Amino acid sequence: MRAITVTGPGGPDVLVLAEVPDPVPGPGEVLIDVAASGVNHADLLQRQGRYPPPPGAPPYPGLECSGRIAAAGDGVTGWRAGDEVCALLAGGGYAERVAVPAAQVLPLPDGVSLRDAAALPEAACTVWSNVVSLAGLRPGETLLVHGGASGIGTLAIQLGRALGARVACTAGSQAKLDRCRQLGADLAVSYRDQDFVAAVGEFTGGRGADVILDIIGAAYLGRNIAALAPDGRLVVIGLQGGARAEIDLGALLRKRASVHATSLRARPAGQKARIVEDVREGLWPLIGAGRVRPVIEAVLPLAAAADAHRLLEAGAHVGKVLLAPDLVPR
Repeated sequence: MRAITVTGPGGPDVLVLAEVPDPVPGPGEVLIDVAASGVNHADLLQRQGRYPPPPGAPPYPGLECSGRIAAAGDGVTGWRAGDEVCALLAGGGYAERVAVPAAQVLPLPDGVSLRDAAALPEAACTVWSNVVSLAGLRPGETLLVHGGASGIGTLAIQLGRALGARVACTAGSQAKLDRCRQLGADLAVSYRDQDFVAAVGEFTGGRGADVILDIIGAAYLGRNIAALAPDGRLVVIGLQGGARAEIDLGALLRKRASVHATSLRARPAGQKARIVEDVREGLWPLIGAGRVRPVIEAVLPLAAAADAHRLLEAGAHVGKVLLAPDLVPR
């Protein structure tokens, strides 16, 4: 099969399409003919040599895909060849085929095409496991989403609204702020020239955000704590602004607030399986009802993976960028 290989740590040009051995599904796994794969920030880090795949994962980037099941390994029940699915991966999505544990496979949600479904697994599992399962967002609460125009952000905004919360977000351009409002954000704050702590405080009458979903990390830690409501929950899922910062425990104590830091890729298989099942039961019906939809900026050929990485690094996209093996480069 063809897959995108990483010839060494570096810029987008180290992503090279090459012939590689076909994967073979092991016990409990299915083999998927890939229709499309999602491009995520973690893929950029892997390309740079800063986020290696976990043991046993394919070496090729790609944390989610959609496609058709080609074969099933021993012990697999509930899936058969020809089923149209999407899947959460530990790696290997930038390829024509990938083997994945059957417990990390999802049916296509109603109303979502086979290709577009590739935009869902990583964001859906990340947002649901953190905003709902961990932080316990409730109707009437305020959710603050940093990076509202990202793949995770666009889904989190829609899910927050669907769950009856008020949603605030940050983004970096007027076009992105407008798009976030169209997706359901009640408050959209420019992180370039506005103070999100003050804006959220004014929006909530001085209370603050009950749940904050943060992709920045260290650079926002102090301000996030300042923006939290009493009994607020901060969930850090990315470190784009650094990994080290001092924390004011007194501020947390006064607010009875909590800080959580989580990742998805390296979780044990059992945890991933539970998250996938929760997403299927809780989020898939909302997608089927049209209350949450995948937001896709572009679909590029698999061979154009370097261009997809450049697009993400430029930061002008809204939602997800997909790679499709069946598209031919122009």
